[in-house]
Amino acid sequence: MALLRIGSRGSQLALWQANHISTLLRERGHEVEIEIIKTTGDKITDVALAKVGTKGMFTKEIEEALADGRVDLAVHSLKDLPTELPPGFELVAVTTRVNPRDVFLSVKYESVNALPQGARVGTSSLRRQAQLKTVRRDLAIHSLRGNVDTRVRKLEEGEYDAIILAAAGLTRLGKTQWVREVLSESFMCPAAGQGALGIEIRKGDVAMREHLTFLNDSAARAATTCERALLNKLGGGCQVPIGAFAEMDGGALRLTAIVARPDGSEVLREQQSGSDPVALGESVGDALLRQGATRILEDVYRAAVALPPQP
Repeated sequence: MALLRIGSRGSQLALWQANHISTLLRERGHEVEIEIIKTTGDKITDVALAKVGTKGMFTKEIEEALADGRVDLAVHSLKDLPTELPPGFELVAVTTRVNPRDVFLSVKYESVNALPQGARVGTSSLRRQAQLKTVRRDLAIHSLRGNVDTRVRKLEEGEYDAIILAAAGLTRLGKTQWVREVLSESFMCPAAGQGALGIEIRKGDVAMREHLTFLNDSAARAATTCERALLNKLGGGCQVPIGAFAEMDGGALRLTAIVARPDGSEVLREQQSGSDPVALGESVGDALLRQGATRILEDVYRAAVALPPQP
């Protein structure tokens, strides 16, 4: 069988993901190598993601290696992959999805509601910050960057009273010891594509497509296609305060989505059902735009542009 070279970021979670795909490919008789590629997002570790604002900040360098032929496929956290791929690439598979929800972690406190007034909560996600502020305006939200181990260690050392992370990454790495509460999508709408892996190849690479299509999960593909269509309609990337969660409900897809101001002062919500993932995502996006999503997102982008250059 073929030698398949996987391009991956070097974080513990990214390597778990790459090795997971590698195992599945080896079971099919392939020889597999993993090449670690440092991305822009990996190089900028001391600035909140929302203040960087670069689409493809976790994928661009990997795509360059793919285009150059140094790797044959890329394994991404789907939520990091821009909704519109650059010319020359295609999303060949979306893997079976694990829990897409966010979770509340704390050493001392059992839930968001149990946090004392003014508690320090760590997250670099405007989406998470906005939804927390909607119900707990008193909380002090502080930037939290780094890999999963680093974030959990900062919690254990008392730098934060609580942190919010994706359930999927913690589950994959077996780092669930401080998970106190799984946050429902009605309270904390997840990021589009969260919990799924996206497998990217060079567009038109028929042989690679044939090797990899077995990795595609049709249910995960439909749900995440719907969420990404919503995100694309709103013109948002993974660092803006947009949440999207699609799941099957009685034979149809149901999409729940939010657009929020980072301070929690305004949250727009919409939920619809349908059979066509792209049409449903675009319909929900249109509804949010009619509610005023453009105004919120323009303000967020304007605030990001107004930030002074980082040293």
